[in-house]
Amino acid sequence: MPAFLFPMLFSFLLGFAICETTYRKKEAVNVWQSPLQRGSLVILFVWSYSFCIGAAPFVIAGQLDLVRALFESVSGWTTTGLTVVDVTAMPRIFLFHRSFMQYCGGLGFILMMAIVVQSKQSMVLYNAEGHLDRLMPSLKQTSRIIFAIYSGFLVLGTLLYRLFGMKLFDAVCHTMSALSTAGFTTQAGSIGAYGSLPIETVTVILMLVGASNFAILLLLTEGKIRQIFRVTEMRFLVCLLAVFVPLSACSLAAGMNIGIGESFRHALFGVVTTFSTTGYSTTNYAAWPPFALGLLILLMIIGGSAGSTAGGIKLSRTYFLLRITRENIRARLSPAIQTTSPTYITARGKAPIDNALVVDTFGFVACYMGVCIVGTLLTALTAGCSLFDAMFEFASALGTVGISNGLTNAGTNAATLVVEMAGMILGRLEVFVVFFGLVSGVQLMKRKLRRKSG
Repeated sequence: MPAFLFPMLFSFLLGFAICETTYRKKEAVNVWQSPLQRGSLVILFVWSYSFCIGAAPFVIAGQLDLVRALFESVSGWTTTGLTVVDVTAMPRIFLFHRSFMQYCGGLGFILMMAIVVQSKQSMVLYNAEGHLDRLMPSLKQTSRIIFAIYSGFLVLGTLLYRLFGMKLFDAVCHTMSALSTAGFTTQAGSIGAYGSLPIETVTVILMLVGASNFAILLLLTEGKIRQIFRVTEMRFLVCLLAVFVPLSACSLAAGMNIGIGESFRHALFGVVTTFSTTGYSTTNYAAWPPFALGLLILLMIIGGSAGSTAGGIKLSRTYFLLRITRENIRARLSPAIQTTSPTYITARGKAPIDNALVVDTFGFVACYMGVCIVGTLLTALTAGCSLFDAMFEFASALGTVGISNGLTNAGTNAATLVVEMAGMILGRLEVFVVFFGLVSGVQLMKRKLRRKSG
């Protein structure tokens, strides 16, 4: 099909040209002040190119205009799930294209490339893309074991969906999207279109798998269940579920006049799909009471585990903030008591919450919330909606969640879509990588201009 053949050939030729240029100009790698600058710019270039090449088939085939094609591509690669297409009218090959973008985007481009190729800079790029754990001695081994784990869950999820009545094509697409905590669907009513509790249960399990970091998944495949529930992030996750599910269920029961059993069913799915930043739905979220929607906004901001395919601030950073705040309050209430440095438990054992971690956490959260506030105001300005609706929609984009209150659709204006695209990119690449990449790009251009003028 020309819509996919032309972008494929162009990518091949461009990749060949870049490899040839890089090989012949090895001295070019020495113009950077630090590996972080080089890594950030490379990551930003790779992802930017993916957005363009992912949008190309939609434009070539006449399915979408340029802005909406870019929006769909950005939403796919960043594993957000917000959409402007009518899935009932979209050809199957494009529905698969959307889901496959999410599956690859969840794993990350650098990890995907490391499966086959590994260079001296691979680890820098791997960390810059947001992956924190090296599960094996080498990066290539780590990438291959992660890919094997996800491939295994892809097969398992597809088989379970088929077992409970989902068609094969739908099963593959939904499994890819659920594992990547993305949310593109082949049905207008998302998972709720099936009206099946077993399908909802399988989806919840796949979303939890996707929201767990790769180190925890490795423990799961090794059967070390007890060790998993010693990890601080997992304990914190259980606490969040224990608090947010009952609160959401009570709000739904009171605000939507439904039974307590049905309210808990929708609340559990809604809470898991939100904190995992997947974005599937079993009900129309626009009909949820304001209190329940407010809880979802909090979960969008928190997000899933660090090093997973989920977005948001991440469970670990949220835990650090709460733990540091608690220790600070205790120190103020009892100045005579000497407090020790708090610790947390990872898949590899105990680790201290030291000053460097505290500074990094507060710096990231401050930037994240700043972007969230600015994006909310811009969304309200461009869409002409209420501040609450704008916050819900932009928090969903920034957290790469994909749940919409109806603001994002085929008729949404281009300015609002651009604001949301910026939020998706900043959320998926965790703000700093984008900033460092842009700064590094500007510095590189300045150097080249100085050399030409000199």
